[in-house]
Amino acid sequence: MKTLEVEIASQTLHVLENGKKIKTYSISTAKNGPGEQWGSEQTPRGWHVIRAKIGANSPANAVFVGRRPTGEMYVPALRAQFPNRDWILTRIFWLSGLEVGKNRLGSVDTMRRYIYIHGTPDEVPMGIPGSRGCIRMRNENIIELFEAIPVGTRIFIK
Repeated sequence: MKTLEVEIASQTLHVLENGKKIKTYSISTAKNGPGEQWGSEQTPRGWHVIRAKIGANSPANAVFVGRRPTGEMYVPALRAQFPNRDWILTRIFWLSGLEVGKNRLGSVDTMRRYIYIHGTPDEVPMGIPGSRGCIRMRNENIIELFEAIPVGTRIFIK
């Protein structure tokens, strides 16, 4: 059985099989650090589950807004045109908290906060915090992970 583990301190995501690390990816979590509160733009901690997978068969660099493809393909010129857009590309894992009062329900609900693991532009640095709460990955890595990890997979963020 596979699970995922996100280490905020090292900015890594590990794929575990029967508790053993089998793959590690460099990621980028929230520039505001860890936290669970609504509106904080922080990465929530604790046990989560992948509630939905979005973007199957979309091309790399496909742009998503509100979990829907816009029909745009990300290129740096598009960033120049929309400099304040939070670029969600390629694939999305929508996370849901499993710990009532910590990351589920009320003002700490991960799913209602729209926290994802998603692809990001190639020029966005990995290994350092920089997102608005989500977990960013390289597009080729999110495609690989998307193929290997089913809905219902548990993820621990620490």
